Amino acid sequence: MTLTYPTQPTASHFIDGDYVEDTSGTEMPVIYPATGEVIATVHAATPALIDRALAAAQRAQKDWAALSGTERGRVLRRAADLMRDRNHELSVLETMDTGKPYQETSVVDATSGADALEYFGGLAGALTGEHIPLPGGDWAYTMREALGVCVGLGAWNYPTQIACWKGAPALACGNAMVFKPSETTPLCALKVAEILHEAGLPAGLYNVIQGAGAVGGPLVANSRVAKVSLTGSVPTGKKVYAAAATGMKHVTMELGGKSPLIVFEDADLDDAVSGAILGNFYSSGQVCSNGTRVFVQHGIKEAFLARLVERLQGAVIGDPLDPETNFGPMVSEAQLQIVLGYIARGVEEGARLVTGGTRLDRPGSWIAPAVFADVTDDMTIAREEIFGPVMSVLDFEDEDEVMARANATEFGLAAGVFTRDLARAHRVVRGFEAGTCYINSYNDAPVEMPFGGVKASGVGRENARAAIEHYSQLKSVYVRMGPLEAPF
Repeated sequence: MTLTYPTQPTASHFIDGDYVEDTSGTEMPVIYPATGEVIATVHAATPALIDRALAAAQRAQKDWAALSGTERGRVLRRAADLMRDRNHELSVLETMDTGKPYQETSVVDATSGADALEYFGGLAGALTGEHIPLPGGDWAYTMREALGVCVGLGAWNYPTQIACWKGAPALACGNAMVFKPSETTPLCALKVAEILHEAGLPAGLYNVIQGAGAVGGPLVANSRVAKVSLTGSVPTGKKVYAAAATGMKHVTMELGGKSPLIVFEDADLDDAVSGAILGNFYSSGQVCSNGTRVFVQHGIKEAFLARLVERLQGAVIGDPLDPETNFGPMVSEAQLQIVLGYIARGVEEGARLVTGGTRLDRPGSWIAPAVFADVTDDMTIAREEIFGPVMSVLDFEDEDEVMARANATEFGLAAGVFTRDLARAHRVVRGFEAGTCYINSYNDAPVEMPFGGVKASGVGRENARAAIEHYSQLKSVYVRMGPLEAPF
């Protein structure tokens, strides 16, 4: 592996507490999206390496689960401190891996990962069961137990964060993890594994192996695996969910969306525009929860569009490593072509392209942020997840109408509303068919708050105490205190 920037991983995989290389695996070039340059080459895990990672995880897990939660938490909190100490270097790595601007990665990615390690590290010692008094002096109690070996399958948009969001609760509960990052952004998870083990995590408990579906498939199907957690697209989620079901494995599916963002006429206009920008153009639009269907009440539509176009002039498109840059490239040429295809469909189907949507004349995978107006519910850009910087603005007249339209989708990951009428805000949120909702804000993801979707957007929750339910199981024990009678 040859890299030209600091904090580089030293091999393709991290197994049983150390870096491991096997060049017989398929070559996977790592491309810096800002320039198109190959900055590293990793190799997909061979069947032997897959088996080695699973065997290490299975071996190490029982001793880890036998520790107290406080002891496990101490390691996670130490790792959080290391991650924060190295935030600059990890943020540079994240920028090189994904193309996201350093202005963003330096405050979102490693910091969010550290938050997860700290939160679940602090929670680990409090993972207890309960005492249940019963009639006649009998009683019962519950014990919260680890599941065993967990598999994490990461997406390419938040490689450091996702590696921690899955690893932290898994380890806090006493599990081991084999994590496969996206083949598009394979580098950051290796540093997460390295930091965890530097913090004192015993060898074998957090392993990272590279590859695409040919590696993910055998991981999900392996009989040693008790739990699968995927962040990815809905089509991939359906395949992984079905494969996990054959082994009755626990699953968390954090999938895609086509989320509604509703702006009422009484909303603070600048706040609403800020929410729309955060919900469409942060990370160059490559966020699963993005509010890409922006419903704007008819009376303020033109004012909203005018202010939005004005604010987009503040997008600084340049070197992602320059702290002044606030809008970066798409993650890959393939994703850029997908987005350009959707933009062409939007124009063909009659939407009005207000601004942007053109490829920029520079090396790398760059596109100007696009805003469509006069979008109707039946247009492709209003129905399908684009996963790029493309905002669709739709008109509406009243609350009942917009709620019916907002929920008329197979997805249900997120939703947001901007209004000064808090009674209406809470009424709208109650009516949303979505797992993660926002009032006068968008795309906040504190570790203390559960995150996840409904309908086709997923199963289970990441973060908060809710994640503990998905990385552990309860054992119930009935205790009889007196003689036991039987019919014969």
